[in-house]
Amino acid sequence: MRRSAIASLLFAFALVLAGCGMGGKTIDDIDVSKGDVPTIEFKKGFEADKTESRVIKKGDGDKILDGDSVQVHYVAANGRTGEVFDNSHELDSPMSLSVSESTALPGFYQGLLGQNIGSRVLVTVPPADGVAHLGSVEAMGLEENDTLVFVFDILEKTPSEASGEAKKAPANLPELQFNDKKQPEKFKSTKTSDKKLSKTQSAVIIKGEGAKIEAGQVVTAHYIGQLFPDGEVFNNSWTSSPQQFPVGSGGLIPCWDNELVGQTIGSRVIIACTKADAYGDSAAEQGSPEGPLIFVVDLLSAI
Repeated sequence: MRRSAIASLLFAFALVLAGCGMGGKTIDDIDVSKGDVPTIEFKKGFEADKTESRVIKKGDGDKILDGDSVQVHYVAANGRTGEVFDNSHELDSPMSLSVSESTALPGFYQGLLGQNIGSRVLVTVPPADGVAHLGSVEAMGLEENDTLVFVFDILEKTPSEASGEAKKAPANLPELQFNDKKQPEKFKSTKTSDKKLSKTQSAVIIKGEGAKIEAGQVVTAHYIGQLFPDGEVFNNSWTSSPQQFPVGSGGLIPCWDNELVGQTIGSRVIIACTKADAYGDSAAEQGSPEGPLIFVVDLLSAI
């Protein structure tokens, strides 16, 4: 499925942050305000040779463990110029960030692992742990030798999977299979499941107790995508980290936009999509999976 711009940035390690400049040459010389929206002051030309972090305000929540996903607000600057180039506070839109050694930007992983939920943390990231992993950075005003200066406000942990009241799936849908970690793995046809799909349908198999998703919200979710009814698994976020995407705004395939609005956070939803409600006749041209598709989606949070 197509990712939103936000989700693509996260997946490509292109989260960036905001700040401004006058100050010193070590992390201890960087000034960070204590207001609701932090400001950063340091002298331009700041360079770091290793990732370092400094707790500005310690929260009283759980520690972040390897593999956790967290909701964060962020502000940051380019150490070379001291210029602001991103600030999640301006849009009141926190990000979901996976703190995993296998998937996270090294500077994010090293700077946030072990920090407490509720904390404000300053992190300085040298090129080897930051821009070297971002690909093309010119559009963000960055150069290959730039140090990045981040301030993270760590808001909460994102649940790792759906939770709530279990529901029985309709017999006409393929059966969902699980791996040894009890995570969704794939669908398998049964004697009663449809072999062809005449119309798009969805089924809630875990009913979460969170708020209903509204059109336009950005949702964080785990999901698996497979050719209907039990063909190739072409996408599996469980092997990496949860993904973010806007729902109900036309940025997703129609079956996702139509079937996820109104679902509750915490739910696990099966969506069986006809070819027309998936990638349509131009799927092959787009490099997308062809034909009817089936997904299972764990709705973890929405902003």
